[in-house]
Amino acid sequence: MHVALADAWAEEHRVPMFVLGGGSNVVIADEGFDGLVLQIGIAGCTVTQQGDETFIRAAAGESWDALVADAVARGLCGLESLSGIPGSVGGTPIQNVGAYGQEVSSTLVRVTAFDRQRHDMVTLSKDECEFGYRMSRFKAHDLGRFIVCAVTFALRHGSAAPTYPDVLRYLDEVHIATPTIADVRAAVLAIRRRKGMVIDANDSDSRSVGSFFMNPVVTRETRDRVSSVAGSEAPAYAIDARDVKLAAAWLIERSGLQKGHVDGPVGISTKHPLAIVNRGGATARDVLRLAVRIKRQVADRFGVLLRTEPIFIGFGNNADVKYLQQDS
Repeated sequence: MHVALADAWAEEHRVPMFVLGGGSNVVIADEGFDGLVLQIGIAGCTVTQQGDETFIRAAAGESWDALVADAVARGLCGLESLSGIPGSVGGTPIQNVGAYGQEVSSTLVRVTAFDRQRHDMVTLSKDECEFGYRMSRFKAHDLGRFIVCAVTFALRHGSAAPTYPDVLRYLDEVHIATPTIADVRAAVLAIRRRKGMVIDANDSDSRSVGSFFMNPVVTRETRDRVSSVAGSEAPAYAIDARDVKLAAAWLIERSGLQKGHVDGPVGISTKHPLAIVNRGGATARDVLRLAVRIKRQVADRFGVLLRTEPIFIGFGNNADVKYLQQDS
């Protein structure tokens, strides 16, 4: 297998190796990456039926949105709210990709990967992946250990049950009271286009890595304090009896940085406060400068540290990157 050969070559030559998927969620240093870049292009998809469940095993190099579209066309629910997310299948379990009320971990059953410690292929169950909010073992303590080669999902035929406010509002706008799975996919794609979150050569707001910051999980007491500082109730989504998830976009705007804010060759999207866009000729240093400013402004006003979503490559011990990755 080419993955094993690449791993052996990198080890033999004592150079770091970076595994690249679709490239939609990475910020690469202006100096580049001094090592081996392995881009995953493994293709193929198999569908099997076991009782009421349909198992879809997709190779890591397959287009994520094409997989979602195929599942929806088959009448299978569980992935429709993840429509329009760029990138490949292999990247989705690493970050436990989620949007509009769904997460990859809700339907994922196993990950097939190359273990760079054991130098062998392994199969990891959902529990072994240690999923959390936009997190997994692949992104945490086992960062760089596994190369995802395939992902298997268990889906079922069923009716759509959207719960996310943005999706419900859109469906109401278009007068769909009983949406199908296809209706939910169409709604999500429309909402993402409104926010510049679907790649479009004619939309300058889509020149980004998507949402740069995650919605922070805080205690209910912290949410109350943030609301008091802002002078209005902070929108939040309950996690459990103790914690809630705050809207990072709301925090950014209430800290004084609005949609359309310009900072030289970079800026905040005119459609979505969470996207940092390349206005033309921007460098990675420009992106970091604005990202740090956003994080500091939110921290100074609300005492909440935003966590970043993208992966930073080639920055070494860069102080700005360390600050951006700090979450406590």
